Amino acid sequence: MNKTFKPSDSPIWDELAEHRQSMQDFRIAKAFNEDPERFNKLHLNTAGLTLDYSKNLVTGETISLLVKAAENLKLQEKIHALIAGDKVNVTEDRPALHTALRDFSGNAPFNAEVDAAFSRMAELVQQVRSGQWTGSTGQGITNVVNIGIGGSHLGPMMVTDALKGFNQGKVRCHFVSNIDSTDIHSVLESIDPETTLFIICSKSFTTLETLQNAKTVRTWLEAKLTGASLDVSKHFLAVTAKPEKAGEFGIPDTNVLPMWDWVGGRYSLWSAIGISIALSIGMENFNKLRKGAEVMDRHFESSALNQNLPVILALLDIWYANYWGTQSQAVLPYCHHLRYFPEFLQQLAMESNGKSVDLNNNPVTYPTAPVTWGTVETNGQHSFHQLLHQGTGFVPADFIAELNPGDDEHHTHLLANCLAQSNALMNGKAHNDIKQELVIKGMTEQDAQHQAMHRQIPGDRPSNTIVFDRFTPEILGSLIALYEHRVFAQSVIWNINAFDQFGVELGKQISQEVYKKLVNDGPNVGFDASTEGLIALYKNAKK
Repeated sequence: MNKTFKPSDSPIWDELAEHRQSMQDFRIAKAFNEDPERFNKLHLNTAGLTLDYSKNLVTGETISLLVKAAENLKLQEKIHALIAGDKVNVTEDRPALHTALRDFSGNAPFNAEVDAAFSRMAELVQQVRSGQWTGSTGQGITNVVNIGIGGSHLGPMMVTDALKGFNQGKVRCHFVSNIDSTDIHSVLESIDPETTLFIICSKSFTTLETLQNAKTVRTWLEAKLTGASLDVSKHFLAVTAKPEKAGEFGIPDTNVLPMWDWVGGRYSLWSAIGISIALSIGMENFNKLRKGAEVMDRHFESSALNQNLPVILALLDIWYANYWGTQSQAVLPYCHHLRYFPEFLQQLAMESNGKSVDLNNNPVTYPTAPVTWGTVETNGQHSFHQLLHQGTGFVPADFIAELNPGDDEHHTHLLANCLAQSNALMNGKAHNDIKQELVIKGMTEQDAQHQAMHRQIPGDRPSNTIVFDRFTPEILGSLIALYEHRVFAQSVIWNINAFDQFGVELGKQISQEVYKKLVNDGPNVGFDASTEGLIALYKNAKK
């Protein structure tokens, strides 16, 4: 437990620390036995989602104190400021208005700009999906390749894969991000140059990985379309804040959609960056995705803190990271549609809140942004669940599950595993119970004693369970927005800026100097002995 966690001078933090001490011997299963209404008291519903947070190391007093702490830091006011378009990104002096991109009221900031962008996006999507848009040889588009990295890749890739059941067979989408040429070439090998449209997604249109892949694609097209003159305008779209740079590449203004500095990359799937999503599932379904997020936005803005899904999840995160000393958080979707969701959340959570300086320019003295990880289940049950059940510390977990995908025996087994895992994490299995079972089966007392030591499972490993009836674009939209707002609420409690990411720049800058030395170009910059030694190994390998 971190006794120095005091984001303000309020005595509420001391109260929380004292309350944490009183919870040392708390047992979740015992709390259920003592209060048959615990589930009813500790679950919430909105936007098609149900959150059960009753399997946590909390009492009603815990939630009350955490909410009081959020009120002390004026969380409700800061939620309003976020959605109103105040400059909550203070280090870069701009708003963070991803919510404006899914606001259908007509009253959101930058409404005219957003509507114009989506109107043009809808036109392009209709042209491609109807076959009106053709490549250089007059054939319709059958494949779309999104070239981006970070938020220009993770969000669109995750959503397009999750909603591929809504594709209707119009176009097939591929995603390329890695500077490793294996990534781009593995896609190029599977597509026809005559019927492929490439989308270059880069706010600055200078991102190394994206531009290198784009140049490789253009060279490939020129080589493959030997019987026809390559018309770049028929094979490339761009989403960027720098249309002039896209023009230098050969992409005309009519093929460029805007990006704005008030939308961070990890929130950009809601913008024109999401055109690959719309090309896959159609503009109508893309708008349903946005609508689902809007419903969650309204809930986040208008609900009382103790009834607010993102806020409750954020407060639980604070409780575990800053009062129980947890260092990571598992996200476990029991829903194959969400197989890339944990990867998407890694950027959302850790790029947003992986900070060590607060909004008052002081060093942060308490943990922020636990490591987010996970995978689609039941795969994880056969790999890392051993650590969840019997590791020396505990990892708070989110279970996510669909309740009613249709008549599917596979799904019934899947859901049974989901519910069983959260139950097992909570209850565990006591040493004496295991020993007794082994003795009944014929094992000696001494051997049973030894075996039980290894087989006992401590329990009291906390988890949330988020369920929904049937997976749809609206449900996915509300789920993404739920986690976005959870991250923002965390940042308010930690008093940090969730919307800058200066830490990602240093390695990029150094890589430019390393590259020059690898190719013997430019000044001879001296590096540490390790880096110099590895550069020498590279050069020897190239001889």
